[in-house]
Amino acid sequence: MAAKIISGTEVAKQIRAELKDEVSELKEKHDVVPGLVTILVGENPASISYVTGKQKTSKELGFHSIQDNQPDDISEEKLLGLIDQYNKDPKIHGILVQLPLPKGINETKVLYAIDPAKDVDGFHPVNLGKLMIGEADYLPCTPAGIQQLLMRSGTDTNGAEVVVVGRSNIVGKPVANMLLQKQEGANATVTVCHTRTKDMAAHTKRADILIVAAGKPKAITADMVKDGAVVIDVGVNRIGKTASGKAKLCGDVDFDAVKEKAAAITPVPGGVGPMTITMLMMNTVKSAKVHAGLI
Repeated sequence: MAAKIISGTEVAKQIRAELKDEVSELKEKHDVVPGLVTILVGENPASISYVTGKQKTSKELGFHSIQDNQPDDISEEKLLGLIDQYNKDPKIHGILVQLPLPKGINETKVLYAIDPAKDVDGFHPVNLGKLMIGEADYLPCTPAGIQQLLMRSGTDTNGAEVVVVGRSNIVGKPVANMLLQKQEGANATVTVCHTRTKDMAAHTKRADILIVAAGKPKAITADMVKDGAVVIDVGVNRIGKTASGKAKLCGDVDFDAVKEKAAAITPVPGGVGPMTITMLMMNTVKSAKVHAGLI
């Protein structure tokens, strides 16, 4: 029997509808408007596309939105000064600097310059440290989206064997830590696999929940998945073009084969992807409430 499809597109729509109502209530009852600035340096086409999507969503939700475009020859000093301005701006509750940055600018230094209280991407070391001890203010967006997909699809993580394939700072490490916590949507037993894991299949075949962020097309095949597992595919790989000329995408999981064994699976596209921007919006609304003293 084919797996249930966990649609990130549908779950994201549901969460955005909830956020839109929350933003309306904040405006009406408390005169609070969530503010988000996205800073784009240069003209990287992929970055422009990502930022456009974030701005479009924030405006649809009723945010105070600023798109701050800077030339690719901006100095590191000037960029840091710009971030400092937004750190001090009471109308801005979330600051996002789109990566990658041009050569000559230290990305780590730039990300560390963002006020942790406005770090709605959740990657400042202060916020990652709070995540580690179970007291996160803002969860990293893609891992948070994964957790929401599990919770809203009715997947029980309590005591579940979770295997995470990939140890990146963006997905693998934070989602593993999140699912370890003594919290709703967590309490799992977590194994992390990576490029130096000796027998990947031995681990993945044990998984009740398999989260794959390997960065390699169809890295997980059907023989590596337990019958009845829940599979979350984080990968987005371009493997050619469709007849209409659009990029043809696939995940890190062999979807067609694995969906015949899994109980539930996320598609690519339309799985984890739509959740990432949605979680950015959720973090920004939370930041607005924190700054207004409402939570």
